[in-house]
Amino acid sequence: MAIPDQTTDTDELERAAEQIEAPLASLVGDYEEADAGNAPRVTGIFLLPNLLTSGALFCGFYSIIAGMQGDFYAGAVAILVAMIFDGLDGRVARLTRTSSAFGAQYDSLSDMVSFGLAPALLTFNWALTGLGKVGWVAAFIYAACAALRLARFNAHMESDDTTHFTGLASPAAAATAAGLVWMGQTHGWTGPTLDWAHALLLAALGFLMISRFPYSSFKSVTFDRRVPFVRMLLVVAVLGLIALDPPVAIWCMSVLYALSGPLLHLRNMDQSSQEGAKDHDKTELH
Repeated sequence: MAIPDQTTDTDELERAAEQIEAPLASLVGDYEEADAGNAPRVTGIFLLPNLLTSGALFCGFYSIIAGMQGDFYAGAVAILVAMIFDGLDGRVARLTRTSSAFGAQYDSLSDMVSFGLAPALLTFNWALTGLGKVGWVAAFIYAACAALRLARFNAHMESDDTTHFTGLASPAAAATAAGLVWMGQTHGWTGPTLDWAHALLLAALGFLMISRFPYSSFKSVTFDRRVPFVRMLLVVAVLGLIALDPPVAIWCMSVLYALSGPLLHLRNMDQSSQEGAKDHDKTELH
């Protein structure tokens, strides 16, 4: 008897929700999306992954407001929290099979705010205001490169390699910028000379986002198989290092990941040159 009662309660909640939503729905309409193949158009959006995307968007917007009010610590942490939401929404959509074109576009727009505008404005308000035009130009370069990076990713979403990103991903770039603000605010790393270094770093992060350097996407990492015991010890050691000084540890890891792209590119070039030399030697022998 419990199941019919639960079904009745659910139906009543649905009817009540429809009555509340009806006036607003008549004004804003509904979203329709063409399904795969020749299937009929579907109406509505998936709630759970888009809620997570909205959480990331809220964190990015809050970071901008916090930076305008001088609360740089909260602004930096908000960007890092947005990264957690951004990492969850895609995984939840794939696990629950609720991926959609709307979700992909909404996630991209959210990323532009949380990982494009928010880090640029937060860094500008924290350290670049004293540089005049140079400060806001550096912030604009970062924001523009983030937009170009996201547009390129969307255009090649289906053809890109699943194991590597082309160019530094915008969340990783945002983590580097936000980690610098958090670390500098905590340890007092500010001053006229350092402000120029912050501007150069922000512009460099923008260049890395639009570069052709390969970066590991970590999408091959799975949590449903056995791993060596020592790997768990390494995870514990990393957590311990983060606990000692979170802003320094997070910023150092972000910088190492940002540098991994150029280093991997140089290694691939070296391997290609060695293979070319071997092929040349074989050709001369023949």
